[in-house]
Amino acid sequence: MLMENVLPINDKVFVGNLIPQKFPFVMVDKLLSFSENEVIAGLTVTEDNIFVSGDLFQESGVIEHMAQSVALYTGYQFYLKNEQAPTGYIGSIKSIEITTLPKLGDTLVTTVNVLHEFMGVTLVDIVTKVNDNEIARGQMKTVLAS
Repeated sequence: MLMENVLPINDKVFVGNLIPQKFPFVMVDKLLSFSENEVIAGLTVTEDNIFVSGDLFQESGVIEHMAQSVALYTGYQFYLKNEQAPTGYIGSIKSIEITTLPKLGDTLVTTVNVLHEFMGVTLVDIVTKVNDNEIARGQMKTVLAS
């Protein structure tokens, strides 16, 4: 894997290697910011994305992008420790509100704030924006496979 520690990281291949999902199911292509309790991830909506219908990125794609942003937080954490990241799963979705569907060419910028992390369970608040306008928000719990 490429030795990359300077943020933002716009290398789609490198970012894709930080999460367990593989093409065509990768819904993050940028790591914009990382800190102890926050990650900011990005995705540019392209016509080859499996969640694009017509010129819109569908709700299921927005939710998967949000979940993979959480996976990116964990993956980069393990990468910095030079360890293999475990696979994680969505444990529960407390709430997701999507107000606008992104269009082809839009870049989603998603901020994940970690509220609690304990024994492989992570509770997060997630906000997704396009052009600084909030399009989605939610709260998710993810669980690492043991």
